[in-house]
Amino acid sequence: MKTVELTNGSKKKVEDRIVGRHVYGNLYGVDPAKLWDEEGLKELVREAAEVANMKLVEVRSWKFTGYHGGVSVMALVLESHITIHTWPDYEYATVDVYTCGERSDPWRAFELIVERLEPEDYVVHYSDRSSPKRPLGGTAGRIQ
Repeated sequence: MKTVELTNGSKKKVEDRIVGRHVYGNLYGVDPAKLWDEEGLKELVREAAEVANMKLVEVRSWKFTGYHGGVSVMALVLESHITIHTWPDYEYATVDVYTCGERSDPWRAFELIVERLEPEDYVVHYSDRSSPKRPLGGTAGRIQ
């Protein structure tokens, strides 16, 4: 545990570890027009960052034309990132929301994206990517 000072001047004891939460999923049966709308997708990740209490740094996008083309949008946030990758020919998109810290809520961002893209079906996954508690100077990591 460590003591941190909050913006209002009070102090709070918190666990000394990194809190990482990763919500990601696949969206099926999405209107291809929505998946080709690069500007609309950029606005969507901006809104998702806002509702999830993330601090937006930058939004970038790329459009890939031709067979198997689509749009990729990435929001870099102080807490980590939000990405949407689309394949309009397949009415398919993947969404990835990863946050570090306890103040942001990746679920809210994911839910907003699903609500706006209106897939016929989707699958969502969650991974706790928080660091374990271990003393400084502990042993090195290992590959499993």
